[in-house]
Amino acid sequence: MKSLGLENKVIFVTGGSRGIGAATVALLQGLGAQVAYTYTNVAHCPEDSYAIKADVSDGEAMETAAQQVEEKLGPVYGVVANAGITRDNFYAKLTPEDWDAVINVNLKGVNHTIKPFISRMYERSEGSIVCLTSISGERGNIGQTNYGATKAAVIGLVKCLAKEAARYGVRVNAIAPGFIDTSMTEAIPDKVRDKIITEIPLRRFGKPEEVAWAIAFLLSPVASSYISGEVVRVNGAYHT
Repeated sequence: MKSLGLENKVIFVTGGSRGIGAATVALLQGLGAQVAYTYTNVAHCPEDSYAIKADVSDGEAMETAAQQVEEKLGPVYGVVANAGITRDNFYAKLTPEDWDAVINVNLKGVNHTIKPFISRMYERSEGSIVCLTSISGERGNIGQTNYGATKAAVIGLVKCLAKEAARYGVRVNAIAPGFIDTSMTEAIPDKVRDKIITEIPLRRFGKPEEVAWAIAFLLSPVASSYISGEVVRVNGAYHT
C-alpha cells in the first residue's frame, strides 16, 4: 500500500502548539515528515519537531521563522496556515481593537505565513499550501462578523493563489472545519452546544485529529496531486 508520500518532507505549521495545529503536527510527524511549527505561549508538540516562537501578525518575525526553518531542516515543501483567534461579539458591539486583532492574525497572518515560502516553492516547482478557513466564512455565524470576514477572505486568497501557483507546480487548498472540540469551542455554553449538536447530522463535534487527516491529505503529493483551489469541509454534514 502506498503512503501519503510525506516521508522526510519539511512542513511548516503555524499555531502548532494546541488544538488542530497540535494534532496536525503530531500526525505529520507520525507520517514521517519533518515538522516545524510556531507558537506564541507554550510549545506542546513532539520533541523531535522544531518549535519556533513567532507571532503570525508580525511579518518580519515570520520572515525570520521561514529562514530558520530552511536553515535547520532544509527546503520547505508544505505550509499549513493554521494560526487563528476569535474576538466574538455582536457587530454593533465590536471594538476597533477586536476587529483589528482578528484581521491581523487570521488574514494578515496567512499572508505573512505564505509569502516567505512561495517564491522558493516556485523555484523548486514543488509545494503544497493548506490554509484553515471555517464554516463561519462559508455560511456565517452570529457574533462572528470579524472572524467570518477573515475566513471568507482566506477562501478568496486560496482560490486566486491556486490559479497563480499552478504553473509552478504548487498547489493551494483550504480546510473549512465546523465545530471541533478545541479550546476555541470550550466557551460555548452547554445549552447552546446541545442545540448545535442537534443540527449536526453526525450528532457530535469533530475531533482535531479528524481535521489533521484532511490537512495531511491535501499536503500529500500522492493522494491529492491534482487537487488545487478547493475548500474541503470537515463539519459532520452541518454545511454541505
